Amino acid sequence: MTEEKKAVLYRMVMQNHICPFGIKSKDLLKREGYQIEDHHLTTREETDAFKAKHKVETTPQTFIEGHKIGGYDDLRAYFGKERKQTNKKTYQPVIAVFAMTFLMAIASIWMMSNSFSLIPIAEMFIAYSMCVLAILKLRDLFAFTNQFITYDLIGMRYVPYAYFYPFAEAFVGIGMIAEVLTPVVSVIAIFIGSVGALSVIKAVYIDKRDLKCACVGGNSNVPLGFISLTENIMMVVMGVWMIFKLFYV
Repeated sequence: MTEEKKAVLYRMVMQNHICPFGIKSKDLLKREGYQIEDHHLTTREETDAFKAKHKVETTPQTFIEGHKIGGYDDLRAYFGKERKQTNKKTYQPVIAVFAMTFLMAIASIWMMSNSFSLIPIAEMFIAYSMCVLAILKLRDLFAFTNQFITYDLIGMRYVPYAYFYPFAEAFVGIGMIAEVLTPVVSVIAIFIGSVGALSVIKAVYIDKRDLKCACVGGNSNVPLGFISLTENIMMVVMGVWMIFKLFYV
């Protein structure tokens, strides 16, 4: 007969705050087959008293077989799982945006023409990407500008340009979708895309600076580098293509 595995968990469950790591610790213990003695710390005073008693600085805290395991990261390590690194640089946000906008482009073109025409899909993909990336910047303009002006060639010399950029990107994306004001949209796309590309090249490849990119908004952990050029290159290519279409197609 298999001996029942038991764990004791202390976590904050207050009226105005429920600790997310406490919930994750409980879920992890369940998935590992443990019966959980779940203790709720319902007030700040109760939480502080618990920390003082057990000489810990944070909650939740898990105990297994009378031994203190620690917080959520410690619990993951106890079960041989990789520690979660919230400040680790990652391209995940960019990949998520581009994957979703690419699927949106395919769905839109299929809905309009029942076909998978590559050029219309590429056009819509770039337009949708510009709009989504603009939304991510506009949700916190202050945070975006703080990150953007550390490497953008114009932004670091003229801060208002950093506030202008997301609106310009949104205008470009919407103009591409609607196919209106093509000359203006094209010029703006080529300008901000070219400046952005040159800024990344200078910061990363010439100055060798280790920076985070503001392409998906402020406070992101996306590294500034080759993939960061994608947003700018797409705008330049689309701007040139729109002018070409206007006069030659």
